Amino acid sequence: MESPKSNLAIAFALALAAMVTTALVAGLLPAIQTIQSSGNVRATLGLGVYSDSSCTVSLSSIDWGEVILGQNYTRTIYLKNLGNVKVTLSMIYGNWTPSSASNYLTLTWNRENAILNVGESISANLILTVKSNAQGGSFSFDISIIATETQ
Repeated sequence: MESPKSNLAIAFALALAAMVTTALVAGLLPAIQTIQSSGNVRATLGLGVYSDSSCTVSLSSIDWGEVILGQNYTRTIYLKNLGNVKVTLSMIYGNWTPSSASNYLTLTWNRENAILNVGESISANLILTVKSNAQGGSFSFDISIIATETQ
């Protein structure tokens, strides 16, 4: 049979080993602190207008050339969604020179309300209609293609 001093020494050694082990393990375990975070993802709208189907040649103007009374003229352009959200397309035009040109020239297109996904490109036909009662002379106007964020 072991002596009480021996048992006490063993108990003390085990307790000491347990405390050392606990201290070592506690030192190895990470302290975790959770931090709440929030923010907003910014939608970036971007639309490229091009003269080629590869969408490499930017388009900044269209020359309709000489137009004839009562005729329609079509120009194909290419649109690419350069933003990070899906968009819906629309078109407006105006700022006529001379201002009376709006009485005998109209512009339509085939992509009103078309949806363009991120990175997607499509062709669009712009159609200039010259009324048969148009006045002769040069004209100019602005065309704006609008990309609006859509769900």
